[in-house]
Amino acid sequence: MFIDIPRKLEGALIDLPLPPWELEGSFLAKSTMEEYRTELTATRRFEETAATLRHALTGEGGGYAVLRLGNLAKALGTDDRFLRLAAAFAAEVAVPFSPFPRWPLWKDIGVKVDKDPGKSSGIGYNAFHMDLVNGTRPPDYTTLLCVRPDPLGGGPSILSDAHAAVARLSANSRALLTETAYNYGTFFDLHSVGEEYKPFPILDGSDPGQGFVRFTAKMLERSELGQAHADAARELAEELVRGQVSFMLEPGDYLIVNQRRFLHGREALHSGQEAVPAADRRLLLQLFLRAPASPGLAA
Repeated sequence: MFIDIPRKLEGALIDLPLPPWELEGSFLAKSTMEEYRTELTATRRFEETAATLRHALTGEGGGYAVLRLGNLAKALGTDDRFLRLAAAFAAEVAVPFSPFPRWPLWKDIGVKVDKDPGKSSGIGYNAFHMDLVNGTRPPDYTTLLCVRPDPLGGGPSILSDAHAAVARLSANSRALLTETAYNYGTFFDLHSVGEEYKPFPILDGSDPGQGFVRFTAKMLERSELGQAHADAARELAEELVRGQVSFMLEPGDYLIVNQRRFLHGREALHSGQEAVPAADRRLLLQLFLRAPASPGLAA
């Protein structure tokens, strides 16, 4: 769902002097969220927009939203004032945090032509996945703020309803996906995402349609799986692609994904990235959210 910011709200937000944030460990401080909420709820039409955002992420049939913050980005640039506004919107959903000590809150995802093409900072197809799939407490939401799209026109975002894809699988495949037979990646120097989960089940919930779908397509190439478990995961990968939606993020667009419902990825960037100056290449900023938030701060 794409959510436009009402013009009157945009005007008020441009003039709103939100204070710098403070952190409590890996998390945005409760005091900062309270300050932001006090300022924002006094702004006409903010509550309405925040309610629309929460419904898009957690209401029936929902699971992702794109806040169109482009006009705010044009007016403020994409430095601290703009990032405070984006973080304040995110705090209406859950508590912003960073699992990476290197990045206090927002993590840069630029483009590196010498990286593995399938990684988030690569130039190739970034297949469907859940972020931090191998943590016992992965982020409930992953968010991506577009600073610059691919100037050559590639790299649309892709999303797919993970539980809808699972529902289309055979009963045998679903049963295999509930077994703790899968693993992916390393687990090093991470905070606030629990312990390493290895091996793990892809279907990580007691009830159908609930819980995380702990899937990353890269596990098909980089994990040692028995044939039956690999076939079940491959069937899920095919269903995710079958049900995908895709769209281009524009400057200032803020994508928020409920990881308990949707998986995400990216189509390949356009060829010719080597000729694009590094400072002009696609740039996203990533922020994670943990739910449930403190009462009164988020739904």
